[in-house]
Amino acid sequence: MGGFALAGPSGLLAWSEHERLLETKQAEIAVLTAERDQLKNRVALLDPRHADADLAGELLRRNLNVAHPDEMVMLLN
Repeated sequence: MGGFALAGPSGLLAWSEHERLLETKQAEIAVLTAERDQLKNRVALLDPRHADADLAGELLRRNLNVAHPDEMVMLLN
């Protein structure tokens, strides 16, 4: 019984492994939450009722390859 309390799957030796996994998962959640917030902001900017003109122009230029006649396009790799 004492061996399981010390070396079992939920014993004292496994405690540090569980804490390490918890920290890893919390860091992953933080990254995913930040990515979700960025996507929510972008969706809000593209709302058809009041779309952000700058973002709409950027998407048009990038996806449809269009530009105004007086614009100069510089490609950055």
